[in-house]
Amino acid sequence: MEKTLPPIPAKRYFTIGEVGDLCGVKPHVLRYWEQEFTQLRPMKRRGNRRYYQHHEVLMIRRIRDLLYDQGFTISGARNKMQELLQSERDKKRNGEVMLDGVEVLEVDDADLEDFEDIQPRELDDESSVQLVQVRRELFEIRELLAFG
Repeated sequence: MEKTLPPIPAKRYFTIGEVGDLCGVKPHVLRYWEQEFTQLRPMKRRGNRRYYQHHEVLMIRRIRDLLYDQGFTISGARNKMQELLQSERDKKRNGEVMLDGVEVLEVDDADLEDFEDIQPRELDDESSVQLVQVRRELFEIRELLAFG
C-alpha cells in the first residue's frame, strides 16, 4: 500500500478533510485514531471542528506508516509511538537538535560569504524586500545555531 503522499503545505492549521487528503486516510479514521492515540489532540473550535497543526499531520503520517506499511496492530503502533515520542523528549533534554523531515545541506563558509554579498536588484519590489528579510532571519538562525 506504498503510496506517495503529497507535500505538507506551509500552513498553521489544517481541517480534518485536508489532513485526510495529506495523509491518505478518511476523516472517520482520523477521529478513531484520536481515541486510540492520546498524543493526537487536534484543537477543536465551534461545532467541534478539528484543526490540526503541522506536527500532528506528521504524527498521523507516522501512525499511518506503522499501521498500513509496517503492519503494526493499533496496540503495537500505540506502543511504538510512545517509544518514539519518549526518544524525541530525551533528545531534546540532551540538547540535540531535532531535524526530522528537514534536508540538511553541507555548505562551506566560503559559499555563505559569497551569498552575503548578493543584493536584490530592486528593493522597492515586495518580493525583494521579503527576500532580504528572510535572508537576514536565516543568518540570525545560523548565528544562534553556531553558538547554541
